[in-house]
Amino acid sequence: MSVPDTWWRHAVTYEIYLRSYADTDGDGLGDLAGARVRLPYLRDLGVDAVWVTPFYPTSDHDAGYDVIDHRAVDPRMGTLSDVDDLVADAHRLGLRVVVDLVLNHVSSAHPWFRAARLAGPGSPERSRFHVRPGRGPGRERAPNGWQSIFGGPAWAPFGDGEWYLHMFDVEQPDLNHDHPEVAADAEATLRFWLDRGVDGVRFDAAGAISKDPDYPELPAGWQAGDPAPYSDREPAHDMYRRWARVLAEYPGDRLGCAETWGGPSVLATYLRADELGQAFAMDPLFWPLRAGEWRDGIQTLLAATGQHGRLPTWVHGSHDVRRAASRWGPDGARAVLLLMLALPGAVYLYGGDELGLPEVDLPDEAIRDPVYRRSGGTDRGRDGARVPLPWSESPEPYGFGPPGSTPWLPQPPGWGAYSVLSQSRDPGSPLALTRAALALRPGIWRGQPAEVSWLDTPPNLLAFRRGVDGPSCLVNFTDRAVRWEPYGDAVLLSSTPSQDGLLPPLSAAWMR
Repeated sequence: MSVPDTWWRHAVTYEIYLRSYADTDGDGLGDLAGARVRLPYLRDLGVDAVWVTPFYPTSDHDAGYDVIDHRAVDPRMGTLSDVDDLVADAHRLGLRVVVDLVLNHVSSAHPWFRAARLAGPGSPERSRFHVRPGRGPGRERAPNGWQSIFGGPAWAPFGDGEWYLHMFDVEQPDLNHDHPEVAADAEATLRFWLDRGVDGVRFDAAGAISKDPDYPELPAGWQAGDPAPYSDREPAHDMYRRWARVLAEYPGDRLGCAETWGGPSVLATYLRADELGQAFAMDPLFWPLRAGEWRDGIQTLLAATGQHGRLPTWVHGSHDVRRAASRWGPDGARAVLLLMLALPGAVYLYGGDELGLPEVDLPDEAIRDPVYRRSGGTDRGRDGARVPLPWSESPEPYGFGPPGSTPWLPQPPGWGAYSVLSQSRDPGSPLALTRAALALRPGIWRGQPAEVSWLDTPPNLLAFRRGVDGPSCLVNFTDRAVRWEPYGDAVLLSSTPSQDGLLPPLSAAWMR
């Protein structure tokens, strides 16, 4: 099976985590104007598209993913005109724009949920959400034992015997997409942003939008990753088929991308011919740096997506996981980046990972992530990967905002050493490597066959070729330097400089 070779099949998309990207007005939050002014940097970096995280009005219980109005802009981040200007500027620079659609849940301050609180048990207003009577003589116990993804129970009481479902924070009630008004509103939101010219949408929490209406308990022995009555159900795919038809009505190969967390067999179901173009492959984020795991995992993902004529969507990092330089180590993060860019498919690069930013150990009082609160402090949450970017060496806040302004999360001392300005002067920096890789990638890898041919290697080396006489990629997962000559005639680019025919430990190389 094959599909047209649309722009998004091979695109490198850069995640602009908006509130941590660039702040133009000094309020501590990144904004649309800041993203717009930095677009030339991304053009020069060499990416194909930008994914902009939520800029909608929010009560800020989950860093913007608790939305009050899906078709408006938070005044702290700009206006609808700023969105239009960002899209127009991006298009002039040859960049596509993808926006986040958070359709699984809303903010507890959303007008629908405020009405549901006031309306009382059994009311039509509550039918837009997942609401059930509590258990026990006084209905004082949750309807079932489901647990929130952020920790703790997934149900919260209204205080009148009924409870509402929140698979994330208590301030993020889940919408009931079986309700016709909810379904119509979701489609209206999708059309609203497509009408404004965005090139694609990322469906946040894609698998969570359908729940079993019987709300059954999880079976005995259930473990994370097992099928669940609130995740990746077949009725969810009916919704994505409807939304895919909407996307297809618009010119320009508009993208629908699913934020999926399941394994290859799960994510592949979102890539059927009448559904979406991309589904995040999150498993590689957690693969250890061992050749066997990567080879097997790559092959499985290629096979799973290929059965629908699709390609994998490789995720190098995101605002939901530890920074790549801390997850894999600085050398490992660089090697994995070259590996992913050499593979068939699309790649998502998290803003700041091109600088090799490490995870920041924030003081307790600075943490905003609801995961930290709901876990009782046992899980530090995701804010360590969300610290605002450094653009200049000094003064604080290192070019993120006007001098003397205070970012929403504190930057550690010396953060400017990682800055764009500093690294632009260093040919051996992570930024220089990323720029070189993205400049070379189209000429080396695009247009090569989607299949990879694995080359025989000693233990803990990974090598493959694209095409019979095409380029090859070698990844050295060992703790010693290895000779690269058996796998290519010349090194075109390496994540760590090769010398005397040797590829250093924990490095990757592209070869002719």
